[in-house]
Amino acid sequence: MKKFFSKNKKLILSALFTLGALLVWRIGVYIKIPFVSVNDQLAKEESLFGFLDIFTGGALSQFSIVALGVSPYITASIVVQLLQMDIVPQFAEWAEEGESGKAKLNQWTRYIALFLAFVQALTIIITYIRNYGSYFLETFDPNPFIYVYMALVMTAGTAFVLWLSDQITMKGIGNGASMMIVAGIIAGLPAMFKSLITQFLTTTDSHTPVTKDYIIFAVIILVLLLVLVGVVFLEGLQRKIPIQYSNRPAAAQVRGKQDSNIPIKLNSASVIPVIFAATLLSLPLTIINFIKRQGSTISEWWEIVFSYRRPIGFAIYIILIFLFTFFYSFLQINPDKMSENLKKQNAYIPGVKPGEDTAAYISKVLFKITVLGATYLAVLASLPIILGNIFGLDESVQIGGTSIMIVVGVAIETAKQIKTQAQSQEYRGFLR
Repeated sequence: MKKFFSKNKKLILSALFTLGALLVWRIGVYIKIPFVSVNDQLAKEESLFGFLDIFTGGALSQFSIVALGVSPYITASIVVQLLQMDIVPQFAEWAEEGESGKAKLNQWTRYIALFLAFVQALTIIITYIRNYGSYFLETFDPNPFIYVYMALVMTAGTAFVLWLSDQITMKGIGNGASMMIVAGIIAGLPAMFKSLITQFLTTTDSHTPVTKDYIIFAVIILVLLLVLVGVVFLEGLQRKIPIQYSNRPAAAQVRGKQDSNIPIKLNSASVIPVIFAATLLSLPLTIINFIKRQGSTISEWWEIVFSYRRPIGFAIYIILIFLFTFFYSFLQINPDKMSENLKKQNAYIPGVKPGEDTAAYISKVLFKITVLGATYLAVLASLPIILGNIFGLDESVQIGGTSIMIVVGVAIETAKQIKTQAQSQEYRGFLR
């Protein structure tokens, strides 16, 4: 045991640091912002936030100081990537400057994230105070300065979460922001299973479990397991475009044939399109839910349009997923730049002319793969909605969709990082 610890000391300490940082974040989830009454009423309104509350680990419905989590940072990252497309010339220049440019872009991403966090916090606070005054202390007397003060507290909480995620990235295991999202999803698992057990297996005054309930519960668990296995398999799929080097000897071409390729994942865009599509629908839906409390009839029409549990909203949701998947995939993999890089390295795709023909070929392959990837994302995102409508499930049962893809994707990347660190330690030990 002592030998194992000494051999993997750095890896173990990194894992412990990650767990400690996540524990600090989870403690912050239960610290409410000033003037909010300490009770469980807010948590009961989690349906107001729906999809957004899943990625904050329930912090949003708790109205805590870290209520916004890393969601402003994710949105800011997407905004900065969009601005790099010659919309802001300075951002485009920084994108070409290597590590120094990347550092400047990361700094601006954080500035934009904090600005978005302040705007979101101010909106949530004002709406909550106007519609849910009973959730605040009796001595609470709202005014513009109080609104700003509470919004600044939530913004500071977001800044702390971003700092904590950076510490995990630098000193812990995996990407900090991704680890926090995964921790939030896993933290919601007990509530999800409790909801399922209560709905199908628990005897209450109005419900007595019958054989049908047990069968439905077993089917839901089986579907979740099948989705887990399917996601693990599909996340590892990739199309390899073979390449050859004109300045490499024939013998070397044969030896390096396995490594000479361009791997394109089935799901190049990851879960970003689903998050972005769900966010666009969830934000107006959140506002609509607040307005609905005031008896607005217009809110019913808006809910039909923006709720992805309704036919029109569901169709818009799927269309947005496809659009964002194509956009983000071609943003992540630029065929023109890839063709240019191959030309600089004296590399080419067999049977394809260098230059424009290579870019067109890569675009064609990427388009076909993205069609499959977008369909995969759409099916995965639809599962919780379809299962919910068929079996009448609560909105908290979301792990069957994109949430499980996030968990699996982060787990795979973290496992690769751990393997790389372990191998580097073995090589250092061998050379010493």
